[in-house]
Amino acid sequence: MSQNAEQIKRLVSFKKKLEKRVEELECELKELQATLETVNSILLEKGFKRAEIIKAPAPTEAPPPREALLVEPEPSPAQPPTESENVVPLKTVVGELLADLYVGEDSLRVVPAEDKDFNISTPPFTQFLVEKVFVKMQEKDSELVGTGQLAAEKMFSYNIVREGDIIREILIKHVDSDRLRELKSSIRWTLEKMHEKTRSQS
Repeated sequence: MSQNAEQIKRLVSFKKKLEKRVEELECELKELQATLETVNSILLEKGFKRAEIIKAPAPTEAPPPREALLVEPEPSPAQPPTESENVVPLKTVVGELLADLYVGEDSLRVVPAEDKDFNISTPPFTQFLVEKVFVKMQEKDSELVGTGQLAAEKMFSYNIVREGDIIREILIKHVDSDRLRELKSSIRWTLEKMHEKTRSQS
């Protein structure tokens, strides 16, 4: 058999493997979408507004467009901490308050300081915090749901509340102790970098 014929044979074999893998991924994607629809239905039945349900990307999907990640409800003042929440201030290295973290049993609320207007377009908010932290956590949980290792209703979710382009609150649900440490560190670093960029432009 000539070398060219051998290469064609290998390519044909590789093509079949790719086609099989594509079929498997498409099947997995359909299962994840069905699971997500079920979760959405449960949330709606329990009184959640549609705006609070953020679609989690399947493992084979690219991160959703920025518009899908940001929810703009009617402006409302941040809710005071409940008895089950602990307040953790996030400060710069020189002690300036960036935001308050309201830590619940498995949830987290981020409320920027009153004198801070963090714009969603200021790096590294979307590029790092959303796409590298939030979306990655969603993707990991989506995979666990797909393999039956995690209940769909326990999947990591987040909701960015904004007024125009200004971030008013970040709501995060289903956070364990390990993720809480990572989120606190990532959020503080992101807000400090955003504050530095905003201050240098003023």
